[in-house]
Amino acid sequence: MVEITPGQAYGFFTDTSVCIGCKACEVACKEWNQLPGNDPVFGDGYDNTGQLDAQNWRHVQFIDRVPDETSTAGQGKAWLMMSDVCKHCTHASCLDVCPTGAIIKTEFDTVYIQPDVCNGCRDCIAACPYGVIEMDQHNKVAQKCTLCYDRLQGSLEPACAKACPTQSIQFGPVKELRLTAVKRVDALHAQGVPQARLYGADESVYGGLGAFFLLMDEPEVYGLPNAENAVLPTRNNARGYLATLVTAAVAVVGGLIALRRRREPPATPPSTPDVPAPIAAGGAP
Repeated sequence: MVEITPGQAYGFFTDTSVCIGCKACEVACKEWNQLPGNDPVFGDGYDNTGQLDAQNWRHVQFIDRVPDETSTAGQGKAWLMMSDVCKHCTHASCLDVCPTGAIIKTEFDTVYIQPDVCNGCRDCIAACPYGVIEMDQHNKVAQKCTLCYDRLQGSLEPACAKACPTQSIQFGPVKELRLTAVKRVDALHAQGVPQARLYGADESVYGGLGAFFLLMDEPEVYGLPNAENAVLPTRNNARGYLATLVTAAVAVVGGLIALRRRREPPATPPSTPDVPAPIAAGGAP
């Protein structure tokens, strides 16, 4: 059992290489957080959840890479499965844009939405690069994974990690989880699995993720932005602030020039010299 101490960063290490798609994490999350859930809808595969939203704080992805034609020995591909969740970013854009202070970092360094402070403005929904947050239609506030904040306060591990039968979802201090993740990747590489890689375990993605992953393919395959594209919204980074200031300065200067021109008296048109009228034919000189 993990000893939970306030003031230390806690999170998830999700090892997708051992996920079996059982959805125990989804069920445990809904039961503990009393989420009624949405009506299940099946598309072309086994994913009846669809996406992360106000009713699904855990979402097990099923990525079918198996070719339609019969595979020969050594050429087959396995399905990819991943239990997705809020990333609890170190640089959380949702927290940066929240106008009421409803989104905070807890004493466990997790990102938490205070429902009694949220005004339902949806700014956090637009800012989240992972599509994690959604409005709850019952209480009209934004909702997402809390990393079982109430359980952490009671020294209990999150419900999803406790329910996972394969330890695909591991909970603990982030520093320790990162060491465990590196050892796991090294072990997979030694076993001849070169495609295994970590996502969000370092500072290259939003300053590091409190919920990071071991992936078995490129991040884009799982619908995740890679390190090159994982940039904060322009209103939250230095370049964006600079661009905003320059734009504002240009607008102010332009406004002052326009105002000054309006106050200037209109220019007097140049006088036209008198020209004698032409003499009609046959008239007197």
